[in-house]
Amino acid sequence: MSPSRYELSDLQWEKIRYFLPGRKESVGRTAADNRLFVNGVLWVLRSGARWADLPERYGKYKSVHKRFVRWANSGVWERIFHELVRDKKNQYLMLDSTIVRAHQQAATGRKKGARTRLWGVPEEA
Repeated sequence: MSPSRYELSDLQWEKIRYFLPGRKESVGRTAADNRLFVNGVLWVLRSGARWADLPERYGKYKSVHKRFVRWANSGVWERIFHELVRDKKNQYLMLDSTIVRAHQQAATGRKKGARTRLWGVPEEA
């Protein structure tokens, strides 16, 4: 099965799977499906949708969100990013505007500084 545009490929999954909690060989509770969970998180973050709009195939959105927050608070995501950055050949680690979207309310914020008139020339103070 080929992954959707929001999901990890097999190669990408292999690069991160050993850094995730909940593996059979790790201490603590074993996760039902870490890959499905990570793909659900990626679906929300890459699509820009609300957590409540998470497709059912990824599980209950409240459970996925709660686990996402738990991992964020315990530093799991940060550890994954640090490991990916260490690999100099990593061609998958990049952030751009196709992945990261500003929250819809960010568009209404005003920047400090000179006001720009409609034709692009800053007004004199």
